[in-house]
Amino acid sequence: MNDSTDIATPKSSVRTLLEGAIDYAGLFPPSQYNMERAVNNYALNRSGAYGWMMGRFVVPVARLDEFLEAAEQYILGPNRAPWRLSVLASEDAYDSIKAIIAFNRENAGKVTVDSFEVKANSTSKIENTVDALPPFLTAYFEIPPAAANFPDLVASLAINRQCAKIRTGGVTADAFPKSKEVIRFVRTCMAANVPFKATAGLHHPIRCFKPLTYADNAPTGTMHGFLNMFLMTGFARESFQPEVLEEVLEDEFAEAFSFDDESITWRGEKALKLWQLERLRRFGIQSFGSCSFEEPVEDLKELGLL
Repeated sequence: MNDSTDIATPKSSVRTLLEGAIDYAGLFPPSQYNMERAVNNYALNRSGAYGWMMGRFVVPVARLDEFLEAAEQYILGPNRAPWRLSVLASEDAYDSIKAIIAFNRENAGKVTVDSFEVKANSTSKIENTVDALPPFLTAYFEIPPAAANFPDLVASLAINRQCAKIRTGGVTADAFPKSKEVIRFVRTCMAANVPFKATAGLHHPIRCFKPLTYADNAPTGTMHGFLNMFLMTGFARESFQPEVLEEVLEDEFAEAFSFDDESITWRGEKALKLWQLERLRRFGIQSFGSCSFEEPVEDLKELGLL
């Protein structure tokens, strides 16, 4: 990868690919911080040198009041850009939406919920939820890639102009979907013009074999890399064959990826130009949820990208 010591000016392709890409999920495993620590981490990193990569703060709808109490010192006062939240629905999506509407009304100008994450395993769940969505809320429906009705679920999202969500890992090896499942999800979404986000298991930029938690006796497993995931999605948008997509997703060599101010190149021959990266982030992968912000940043620094 490229060497760079100037943290203030990453390559244009890096900035385009990763701006606002990390939704901070510090409340969730394996970090699973308490609310105060998670909010403090988000506030510090949001205002730091790499804050341009920070997306939304992820919080369950049932913990919105707890969030407000912890975040009060950061969100009050003049000239502060409102925090953006992505809220995870409870079992009752309707009640969750009502709570979000009330929350936004009461906290206008300080913090706003503009992203809503909800699980759906049927087209009726998608349609009923969409009927209740206010226009300011973008919904990401977590749908099971291995389900028999997966194509129908994606079609429903496309018809209703909604977004998808894929779970790309967890705290055990069996929580990580196989490459072919991830690629099937991505290709189907891209063919249907359904943007999506990914969550869990994407702490590291390049595919690797690592401990899956921070415990001393943590289980180990192969983790998908977020650079692999983003670039594979970019090549999927450009209609590359599944065999190529699998090679990109499973490439464990950082040297295979080259970044400059005009494009990102894989193995010296296949490239995504800036306009394609912009289109990828707008119409393809929107973000990925990570319980750590520091870990992705440190890895990118080691690769010379920050």
